[in-house]
Amino acid sequence: MRMMKRVLYTAFDVVPSPKGASTHILHNIRGLVNSQFDVHLLTPNDGLLPTEDRIDGARVTRVTQDLAQNFLARATHFGKAVLNHLALHPQYDAVHFRNIWDGLAVAQNKKRFGYKTIFEVNGLPSIELKYHYPGLDSGLLTKIKEQEIATLHLADAVICPSNVTRDYIASLGVSRKRVTVIPNGVSPSDFSPSPIPAREGRVPTLLYIGTLADWQGLDVLVHALPKILERQAVKLQVIGRGRSRQRKMLMKQIRKLGVEGSVIVQPAIPHHEVSGVIANADICVAPLGFNDRNVTQGACPIKVLEYMAGGRPLLASNLPIVRELVREDVDGLLFTPDDPDDLARQALLLLEDRKLSQRLAKSASARALTRFTWHESQKKLVKVYQELL
Repeated sequence: MRMMKRVLYTAFDVVPSPKGASTHILHNIRGLVNSQFDVHLLTPNDGLLPTEDRIDGARVTRVTQDLAQNFLARATHFGKAVLNHLALHPQYDAVHFRNIWDGLAVAQNKKRFGYKTIFEVNGLPSIELKYHYPGLDSGLLTKIKEQEIATLHLADAVICPSNVTRDYIASLGVSRKRVTVIPNGVSPSDFSPSPIPAREGRVPTLLYIGTLADWQGLDVLVHALPKILERQAVKLQVIGRGRSRQRKMLMKQIRKLGVEGSVIVQPAIPHHEVSGVIANADICVAPLGFNDRNVTQGACPIKVLEYMAGGRPLLASNLPIVRELVREDVDGLLFTPDDPDDLARQALLLLEDRKLSQRLAKSASARALTRFTWHESQKKLVKVYQELL
């Protein structure tokens, strides 16, 4: 009888949580477990979840962390905990990691412990950290980038969510053949597209779901609002988690533009509530900014796929990472990045043309629910594992 292959999956993200990373991790684990891999997930503890757990057939161990420490201290602590775990349990066939905090040491020790390594690149801290911590030392970011390049070259396989990300990884000297693009997805069972709500007798809602990170372009959306309000009463609903600095900056912009009466800012919601919120919206917006995080590094915005799956008209930045998912004027309207005037113009187009909204929403929903499902991404992930092992 063939023994099940043992996989250690490490992630410096709390699981489960409302973050897109958590959704992605859970679907990856499900795909591996369903393909008869014995999966052990190692993640940090938020102080509320149990230390030992089982999720979707995978064993989960949560590493205790000191929440009073800064991000880098906690990340380094997590990396050491992963290496300690491997020293005590050296029987894994593969170790799958999502960042360099544990990934570099995991990759450096692969011959010692005899496992293969899979580096899942969704974002790289040398590019993303400065948006969360603007005062970060540039010398530290250079050192982090060196670690990223070393980890990428040592990994046996690299997976990433977009062609833009693969191009960036290849620009660091990694062979494109070793990099597999696996886009994010949606679960069709979570979304049942409903007709766009009638607009008569109510104020239409523009919806944004996601983090308040600076690269998301929320400031562009907020600056477009007064231009939309000149022609049409609307409500902007912003749902997402952010650092206190990001939340304060957003509220300051809203007050400065005098649109407090038209904006609702809410904390992140559990993932199972997302489809209901999308169903109550008139337009879903992904205002991603023109910056190195989106243009150079790339990503695969889950929000765009979930907006599409929910059957609501999509308004998004015209960026390569968006065009990998959305066909312009077929599945959504794309505005010039960082241009609040163009965002406002196209939002008004959707608000005033119901037939256009319905056509785009119907096409987007069909595309997301057939081409971009978690089931499709799971099949691609399992294929990487089968070829590696």
